[in-house]
Amino acid sequence: MPLPSPSADQTVVVTGASSGIGAELARVFAERGRGVTLVARREAPLKELADELAGKHGIRAEVITADLTDFDARTAIATRLAELGLSVSILVNNAGLSTSGPVYRSDPAREVAMIRTDVEAVAHLCSVFLPQMAERRSGGVLNVASTAAFQPLPGQAGYGGSKAFVLSYSHALRAELAKVGVTVTVLCPGPVPTSFGETAGFTKEEAEGSLPKFMWVDPDDVARQTVDGLEKGRRVVIPGVSNRVGAAFGYMLPRRVLLPILSRQHPALRK
Repeated sequence: MPLPSPSADQTVVVTGASSGIGAELARVFAERGRGVTLVARREAPLKELADELAGKHGIRAEVITADLTDFDARTAIATRLAELGLSVSILVNNAGLSTSGPVYRSDPAREVAMIRTDVEAVAHLCSVFLPQMAERRSGGVLNVASTAAFQPLPGQAGYGGSKAFVLSYSHALRAELAKVGVTVTVLCPGPVPTSFGETAGFTKEEAEGSLPKFMWVDPDDVARQTVDGLEKGRRVVIPGVSNRVGAAFGYMLPRRVLLPILSRQHPALRK
């Protein structure tokens, strides 16, 4: 199903757009002539990116600050777009975070914030914006999961479970929307050099040492491969051959074999 052509009254909503993969996805969409709505908690980096994209590509770019753990803040995104006279042609659910370490040592508030961002916000924003896409019989959804979605992940149990939800949910959405002209793609990146690992509680050295260098893919490459995949109507995008192989093994290996290996290797469980 082809994506709708860029138009002045439609926008690409990108959550988690202040840095990392989200910012690079916004750059690729803007480069391809699409206006973007940048969503995150931090206003300053969003404004800086919006100015960059508008100046470089001549597209419309606006900023909406929102804490995606909050139901009312998520609802306000749709309200603000309606005030601007914009409809959503592509929804990019990119915002996400991870905790690390065994659950029995976790901070309950941070665990819940992760699930609200990684799971609840994805389902909420899809339920808000999909009706207008289905009515127009055009549009696209890009949900960001992870190669962690293909197997349980001791040391990041909540994160792996959240991304498994995103993967399963995206497959189901795709089937539901097949007859109304809306396409759904799920991105499952492996390791990417962003601040994600440090935010989760890893040192830079731990993050870089957790997986071999050949598995790492730069965020701009991830973004380009992903938007290409969305435009081609691909079901799943996993950047990097080694990550595709790893995801397949993670999915197929018996859990009694895989989970002890993952437990021994995870840096948060070696501390």
